[in-house]
Amino acid sequence: MARIRPFKGLRPPKELAPKVACLPYDVMNTEEARKMAEGNPYSLLHITRAEIDLPVGTDEHSPEVYEKSRENFKKFIENGWLRQDSEPHFYIYAQTMNGRTQYGIVAGAHYMDYYEGKIKKHELTRPEKERDRTVHILTNNAQLEPVFLAFREVPEITKIMMDWVNNHEPEYDFVAEDGIGHHFWVIDDPEVNEQIQHLFETKVPHTYIADGHHRTAAAALVAKEKAEQNPNHTGEEEYCYIMAVHFPHNQLKIMDYNRVVKDLNGHTPEEILKLLEKDFDIEPWNGQYKPEKRHTFGMYLQGKWYKLTAKPHTYDDEHPIDGLDVTILTNYVLKPILGIEDLRRSKRIDFVGGIRGLGELERRVDSGEMAIAFALYPVSMEELMRIADTGNIMPPKTTWFEPKLRSGLVIHKLD
Repeated sequence: MARIRPFKGLRPPKELAPKVACLPYDVMNTEEARKMAEGNPYSLLHITRAEIDLPVGTDEHSPEVYEKSRENFKKFIENGWLRQDSEPHFYIYAQTMNGRTQYGIVAGAHYMDYYEGKIKKHELTRPEKERDRTVHILTNNAQLEPVFLAFREVPEITKIMMDWVNNHEPEYDFVAEDGIGHHFWVIDDPEVNEQIQHLFETKVPHTYIADGHHRTAAAALVAKEKAEQNPNHTGEEEYCYIMAVHFPHNQLKIMDYNRVVKDLNGHTPEEILKLLEKDFDIEPWNGQYKPEKRHTFGMYLQGKWYKLTAKPHTYDDEHPIDGLDVTILTNYVLKPILGIEDLRRSKRIDFVGGIRGLGELERRVDSGEMAIAFALYPVSMEELMRIADTGNIMPPKTTWFEPKLRSGLVIHKLD
């Protein structure tokens, strides 16, 4: 069963929380981070993307960047911009987007649950990204950004969360610059904390990584290294726990993750349409076509939208991977027609999160940057959990979760 426990969070004072909180390090590049933090000395980006405080052109993985991160982290604490709770707590972190709110429990998840497969993954990780976050955690001896986990909803846990939310004022409550509302409660009742811990230990057999595979892998690796270096290791040290926000699966929404391709692989638009006829029913569409169900696709080509409906021979809904729309598109369009053999490494394809809308697909094709775009129906949480439960790995760039967790509302020190 899932092993979690409360921890003594390092948090900003109430009045600084909106200024400290920032988007995760991996949803932006250095220049975007520099602009986001401009004029805001409190932004956690000065720690998570410390290259923004070094000369332009500094390699974000250079030793100077990690050292700057450590220096800035120390400064935040010395200035009182981050203060550690005196007692361990669970926390509730909720986000509101488009009138819908999702509630999660912030807790430490035991690193051995990751190695034993109780924290289930659905993506492959890249060693260089793992190492970057590993060094970042070791440099600061802290996890500055939470992992995004899901678990199959347990009504008793949901009731505890909602009872606390309905009967206590939030510690933080603000709307960020992107319109997303962020709400944060400190559960300071030891009995309630014990109830939550017991319910996870008895009712939650495993959790699922929704977002943050590299952060999870890095935190687990740090714990493993520290355990091996500690002759008195017991398995209950603070470094053994990975800071994560645990959301009930039925509160989460996955958005579409769309594709744009730079060229037509030597084909004319007419040839593309002809080649697609074998595996898809094609219908010209008046205006944008946003897929309304599985196995339908929107295609934008030469200023026109088309609805593509996959023919039955292109998918197997009994198989966790072969029934995915990303698999259909890869196997019957991207590889055989457009010549994209490796989605992870090809420079001819790019991926666009659904939060940007279909207008972003049109813009990139109309500008001439890309030649063709595909809109997909989003994967469901049930599909994600089925893939993780069966030990399968999703194709690259399949899930896009919104809203993103803000970093900086709580930090986990490893000592």
